[in-house]
Amino acid sequence: MNHADARPAGSVTRELGRREHEGKPLHALVATRVVGAGREELWDALTSASRIPKWFLPISGDLRAGGSYQLEGNAGGEIIACEPPERFALTWRMHGDDSWVTVTLSEMPEGRTEVRLEHLAQFPQKFWEEFGPGAVGIGWDQALYGLEEHFSPAPSVVPETAEAWIASEEGKNFTRRSSAAWCEASIALGTDREAAQAAADRVTAFYTGEDPP
Repeated sequence: MNHADARPAGSVTRELGRREHEGKPLHALVATRVVGAGREELWDALTSASRIPKWFLPISGDLRAGGSYQLEGNAGGEIIACEPPERFALTWRMHGDDSWVTVTLSEMPEGRTEVRLEHLAQFPQKFWEEFGPGAVGIGWDQALYGLEEHFSPAPSVVPETAEAWIASEEGKNFTRRSSAAWCEASIALGTDREAAQAAADRVTAFYTGEDPP
């Protein structure tokens, strides 16, 4: 068993990079989470229109390769690829901007699965400098946590309670930890530590509704 296989459910890693997609230079945010469920079961939770609302948001559309989707009050787009139970890719259209999301599922021992989410986006430089990767990464961390909780016998957060949980001290602490982790990923990419921390403070304040330090 290698080191990656030994990671317990709930383990999270985050990394940043730069990619070129369709001739455009893009930021790449990659979040992985180990979920305590088998790959087939996890695939169903991620792709079934009746099941997605149980851990994320209501969804409509034709959920197959070549089809389109719309998350209620959130993003929509086209489904580029669908390769059960391993990988799907889609466009992520929000506020008139297009980006690209790919989700890959890898089997692990003892009925666990690694979920790897890659989001490619072209953020305006001013926005990136002001808020950093946490502006997007915190939201994905929350979504992946909700997915993991979906398989818990006693979930601490479900869609009906998600808003209250995010506003609670437990939810704010989750946000702070997520923001700090994306800050470290930004520093690892080469961002000046002071600038990365200032951006993380601003995005944490935005998510928690508290004044930055």
